[in-house]
Amino acid sequence: MTYELTITTVTALVVAGLFAGFVNTLAGGGSMLTLPALMMLGMPADIANATNRVGVLLQSIEGVRGFHANDKLESQAIGPMLIPTLLGALCGSLAASYLPVWLLKPILLGSMLLIALITLFKPSVVAPPPGTIPYKLQQRPAAVIALFLAGVYGGFVQAGVGFMLIAALAGGLRYDLVRTNALKMVCTAIFSVVALAVFMARDQVLWIPGLILAVGMVVGASLSVRFAISVSQNTLKWLLFVLVTLACGGALLFS
Repeated sequence: MTYELTITTVTALVVAGLFAGFVNTLAGGGSMLTLPALMMLGMPADIANATNRVGVLLQSIEGVRGFHANDKLESQAIGPMLIPTLLGALCGSLAASYLPVWLLKPILLGSMLLIALITLFKPSVVAPPPGTIPYKLQQRPAAVIALFLAGVYGGFVQAGVGFMLIAALAGGLRYDLVRTNALKMVCTAIFSVVALAVFMARDQVLWIPGLILAVGMVVGASLSVRFAISVSQNTLKWLLFVLVTLACGGALLFS
């Protein structure tokens, strides 16, 4: 397809990527900014969805690198998460190549509303008290199912999947929000690789706008990691509430 890159559209992609990379690393919903920015260039929804994964993957790698460098990544937890996340991502990304995006929108909106209500009325679920010992994945079958479903959704459309991963990692496995976000970025990178491979095979990725968008997303992710490790759990908890509420409003507005 043809598209036109101007100073205005390039700036819009970088700025949207910057904000998206920041909020994706702390919570989720950044693709609600980047998908419209890509579609502004004239891309159909499926091409924008595929192209968006370039930035998401590179942003996730930067986030993982930043959390690992600050000793906030629970590396031993990554292996058990691979199978459910990869299987879900494969199912979701294959479906995304053929099915309309709106099919999974109710799942996204429902998960965001649930997290907003839990954060407001029972915050210890998404922000475990200091000293809470996380569960291993095999101890929590529900978390395995949640990671698979997050992989399906992430492979399908990406926008807002961070909220589903927070529910699985903080709510299900009881990681604090910093380590939850670190593992969330690992999961996002995993299903982004799978999704990008599927979309590349179907020639749906536009690399130049995808890489321009990625510049902003990588910078946003880097800034977000520094912010996350410098503030309190309470601050992260209420920031999560604000972001998920805004994402819910955006999802309802554009539904």
